[in-house]
Amino acid sequence: MTRLPIEDALPELLDALRGRGRAVLQAPPGAGKTTRVPLAMLEAGLTQGRIVMLEPRRLAARAAAERMAETLGEKPGETVGYRVRGDAKVSRSTRIEVVTEGILTRMLQSDPDLPGVGAVIFDEFHERSLNADLGLALCLEVAGALRDDLILVAMSATLDAGPVAALMDAPMVTSEGRSYPVETRWLERPLPAQARRVDALVDLVAQAERDTKSTGGGILVFLPGEGEIRRAAGALEKRLPGHCHIRPLFGALPFAEQRAAIQPETNGRKVVLATSIAETSLTIQDIRVVVDMGQARRARFDPGSGMSRLVTEKVTRAEATQRQGRAGRVAEGICYRLWTKGEEGALLGFPPAEIESADLTALALELALWGAAPDDLMFLTPPPAGALAEAQTLLAMLGALDAQGRITKHGKALAALPLHPRLGHMLLQAGPDAAPLAALLGERDPLRGAPSDLLLRLKALKDPKGFESRHPYQLNRAVVERIKAEARRLRPQAGRSEAGLSPAAMAALAYPDRIGQRRKGDTPRYVLSGGKGAALDGGDTLAAAPFIVALDTDGNPREARIRMAAQITLSEIRALFADQISWVDVCEWSKRERRVVARQQERLGALVLDDRIWKDVPPEAVAKAMLDGVRDLGLRLTGAAARLAARVELLRADGHDLPDFSIPGLTETLDDWLLPMLGGVKSAEDWKRFDVLPALRAALSWEQTQLLDREAPGSFITPLGHKVPIDYAGEVPEVSLRLQELFGVTRHPTVGGVALKVTLLSPARRPIQITRDLPGFWAGSYADVRKDMRAQYPKHPWPEDPTQADPTLRAKRRT
Repeated sequence: MTRLPIEDALPELLDALRGRGRAVLQAPPGAGKTTRVPLAMLEAGLTQGRIVMLEPRRLAARAAAERMAETLGEKPGETVGYRVRGDAKVSRSTRIEVVTEGILTRMLQSDPDLPGVGAVIFDEFHERSLNADLGLALCLEVAGALRDDLILVAMSATLDAGPVAALMDAPMVTSEGRSYPVETRWLERPLPAQARRVDALVDLVAQAERDTKSTGGGILVFLPGEGEIRRAAGALEKRLPGHCHIRPLFGALPFAEQRAAIQPETNGRKVVLATSIAETSLTIQDIRVVVDMGQARRARFDPGSGMSRLVTEKVTRAEATQRQGRAGRVAEGICYRLWTKGEEGALLGFPPAEIESADLTALALELALWGAAPDDLMFLTPPPAGALAEAQTLLAMLGALDAQGRITKHGKALAALPLHPRLGHMLLQAGPDAAPLAALLGERDPLRGAPSDLLLRLKALKDPKGFESRHPYQLNRAVVERIKAEARRLRPQAGRSEAGLSPAAMAALAYPDRIGQRRKGDTPRYVLSGGKGAALDGGDTLAAAPFIVALDTDGNPREARIRMAAQITLSEIRALFADQISWVDVCEWSKRERRVVARQQERLGALVLDDRIWKDVPPEAVAKAMLDGVRDLGLRLTGAAARLAARVELLRADGHDLPDFSIPGLTETLDDWLLPMLGGVKSAEDWKRFDVLPALRAALSWEQTQLLDREAPGSFITPLGHKVPIDYAGEVPEVSLRLQELFGVTRHPTVGGVALKVTLLSPARRPIQITRDLPGFWAGSYADVRKDMRAQYPKHPWPEDPTQADPTLRAKRRT
């Protein structure tokens, strides 16, 4: 055998494991860590227990086990075995067991002390899958509390392993690897926005094949997913010469075809069309050329489906480097990139951890089953609090968590199923008949160009050939076959049910927060039981349905467009959720009707199943609802109420202890001063007629009222005993009164030591003069005013010396 680069690092790794029991191994792809480290640990006798190695993908797990078994001259299932979903090859003699990540979680939940296991290896930890993060966190707790002899190894293909070593408190061992120079070729100019990337990639692959005829070796093409691979394969069959053999490689491909992509090509040139599965997890022999489309699929929480879905994103620089390196394993190579060199600077450095953006429902269920809060475990990246809280709310809705957040018996049953908790709940409640629907909802939609109706998809599953002959919609037969296979696997794990539920009723069990009730109007808009809004296309076959279950939407947070739905009846809703339906008394302000509306409603979440007038609504409830009306209509003070508020604000600005009578202050404290006075006010018209003054006065204590009357009185008493309101709205207090009423006044009127602003009026109550110095006015400009006024109002007194005259509002007596 050719000596692998990892061999040089193995002595240091084994010494670290003997001394500390844990280590982080950093080695580039192709160094040999996946196949050599477990065997070296076994040969060194580090543990008498089994060595369990985690792989992120089933293909990688099988391939690693087969390669190690071949090294030992054995078949898988002897010294080296594997366990993946739907397939296992292990025996009593198995010492190294390669498993997919979810299987380790089940092992830990079943027996936390991992009996018979001596070491756990986390391969490809740099991919930061949710299951790997959880598995490491659980293993670290087990090692600290139950198994101080448990050996832990994290292996990473990138140069960002430092944080993992710090988390594990473990030494870091580095293998330099071995690679040959790779020439990188970029596009000369960016692709046009309207260009189809798969078509452009096909052109690039054809060019690469022509350019590298003399180079030889296989061509590895990176695409984001199965759909793109199949389209590219169809186009390349017509573009590439006959000696080129196209080999697809993706996770859902039958294992025999996956194996064909990995093995060397004996006759001709191999062109492997692969997803990111080929970046680090697998060794594909004899690759000399890489063509990178520059995209990857990642798990992201999809608010449209309520579960994690794969979304297409640009690759990161780390991923692009890994892909490029595949061309330099056996000799000098070439890497073609479907982007320009300038565009490369905008790429992110590393892919994000799945825990940061995925649906956390399954994680929340595992934590509840483990009996720990996230803070109790050593996560490399803690789960986001908001996303975790949403997940826990859903689990409570499904009956998996009790009111205290503890796992229920039903929750434990859900955790044992290889399904999202939504679909697991449906399978346990609805029985074996729900298996096809669970498989369908866990996959991507097999129909393109079809209406939203779920029943169309189920018909296509039962008779794909007949369906295609009767309907014009495009049916993805490969997806259909996967759904059927998954349904067969799920059926034995279903619960028992004698209800004979319709597909829509089954779907409602999985999506109790997505039951939709049609709003009034011609447009098919729905309010969902979880409180959000959604809409169907106007021409959809379900557009007239009064109740639906929205199974897939575009995730728009304002009003999502429904892509898949099922029509459900009101009687089915009542039968399924009788324990969650209740009568609710509703007394609230209606912005549309501009009045308080009091109803008694039968509700399921945000859905109103029955609605009646609330005849005996308590007055307190009406007043409370009217406060929202006041906030909606706005609080405005006029007349005496405005003057009172201004007086209070004047003294409050001087430091007196008085309530906040500004509009914002009064609005904020409506419950305190206005609520007790709102009896009988139910509408915008009632509010328009309502006098706020008594409520404002009632908000002041007796002492505060006395202070107010003393320091900022509401009116000025004229020499004739008349009360003239003082306006406090301006910079200084102000009064307006007829000039004759101030005859004989020789000192300017004041309030709280501040001179009033006095507007002197003519007998016709028109402004003559504004002054804050009445004695100065008498002595000065009064003479000019007297001359003008005597001509205009000869019947009224205009004495030469107003300081010696008596105040009056009367005209002169006739002589």
